Amino acid sequence: MLKKTGKIAWLLGALAVVGGCATVNPEHDYAQVVRHITQATGQENMYHPKDDELVAGLVEELLQNGISADDAVQISLLNNPSLQAAFMDVGMARADAIQAGLYTNPFLNVAGLLPDSGGLANIQASVAQNIAELWQIPVRKLRAERSLDATIVNLARTAAVLAADAKVTYYIAVGSDERLRIAQGNLEIATNLLNLTLTRQTAGAANELDVNLSRSIALDSEIEVEQARLVAAGSRRELATMLGLTGNADVLVLTDSLPTESPETLDSESFIQLAKTWRLDIQTAQQTVAAAQANLEYEQRLVIPQVQVGLSLERSERTRQGGRDILADTARTSIANGRLTAPDIQPRSQRLSAKGQDFIIGPSLGITLPIFDQNQAQIAKAQLALQQASKARDGLDRAVTQEVRSSVDRAMTAWRVMRMYRDKSIPLAQRNLDLSQEAYRAGRASFLSVLEAQRFFLDTRRGYVEASQSAATMIPELERTVGLPFDRFLSEIDEPTRPNQPAEEVTKP
Repeated sequence: MLKKTGKIAWLLGALAVVGGCATVNPEHDYAQVVRHITQATGQENMYHPKDDELVAGLVEELLQNGISADDAVQISLLNNPSLQAAFMDVGMARADAIQAGLYTNPFLNVAGLLPDSGGLANIQASVAQNIAELWQIPVRKLRAERSLDATIVNLARTAAVLAADAKVTYYIAVGSDERLRIAQGNLEIATNLLNLTLTRQTAGAANELDVNLSRSIALDSEIEVEQARLVAAGSRRELATMLGLTGNADVLVLTDSLPTESPETLDSESFIQLAKTWRLDIQTAQQTVAAAQANLEYEQRLVIPQVQVGLSLERSERTRQGGRDILADTARTSIANGRLTAPDIQPRSQRLSAKGQDFIIGPSLGITLPIFDQNQAQIAKAQLALQQASKARDGLDRAVTQEVRSSVDRAMTAWRVMRMYRDKSIPLAQRNLDLSQEAYRAGRASFLSVLEAQRFFLDTRRGYVEASQSAATMIPELERTVGLPFDRFLSEIDEPTRPNQPAEEVTKP
């Protein structure tokens, strides 16, 4: 009997060792996240949970000589606290996947029942394991893996959106700095007009009204400088927040200027196909549907949640036996035999049987009978969740079509407006201002004509900066809408690759 119980203990110990071998290592999952982010943003260096101590040094190195728009994207992917926190979701999802593949621990039950007459206790013991997990674990693990896949792609989508936002915020900050320089230039122009008017007043060619109008324009320009300075400072602080920086944002050196060149035309229909292939939120929706399908299969297998098999053991109680009077037994035996005779000696097996020392061991079976609860509610809920995920995926797929068309339309309009300002409005306004000032000095034009020409010139300069800023932000907006870096659009149209292809295998533009 001791040998049998020893084997059982050894088996339980072996199972414990096997179960203890499961470890949570999300390195492969982090590599998948990096591959997706690189595919969507073109950036290869980004945050990794094991590199926390290196991030500060990398960011400091990038900031040393000023930052470009691409540097801003890289810093955001390295140093943004929200993105860093989101990486933990992948580790937790991997832990859930590991947990889903583990069997529940066997259940051990031990009882000791003491006889009222004294003696040794009745020992009852049983160990049982739920074998229903043999057909539940594969689907349960599949459900967790699909949820992990969705978490990975969703994190990559978050990073891609952050990269686009960082680039947009960068160009907004550059545009705000440019507007500040334009406002300062406008103040200089207004001051020159005021000085010219004062000079003409001294010569008797201008009146007090002309001077006051010039002075009001100079004052408005000075107010505009203060407002532009505040907007520029706010834009820089917003950029610093997105990059995870705590230093003074005013000292940030932005090396890129607003782009002045842009494509003449874009094919929205080709971009729609690219977006449906590469956008990470569409891939996340597909993974969510797969996870919902796996969850439905798991709930269907929970109709009988537990089937327990095990081993039961019982040792009968050992009651206390009365003490034996050897002399009285000898006397009785001798009288009966007519001579001195020793009393009978009881064999050990009979003595043990009389004391109740039998061991009983055998298999046990327990099953949950699905009479009242057949998991109908959870199965129905899982079915509805699957339908909901499918509808959400289809809705996103339809919305992407219009979103891409709208984004392309906005981009083309912004670029056309920027080119019209650059090629037509700015030269015309500059020429009108020069001609009016020259005529005013020569006395051939009135002050009002100079004033109108200057207002047109100042408004045109402001409009050009705003148009240039809008045109610059359209590039990251298109990247966000399509799900690819802008410089890969045409190459993907010519030579499409698969979205699940590793980054090192994707054709570089």
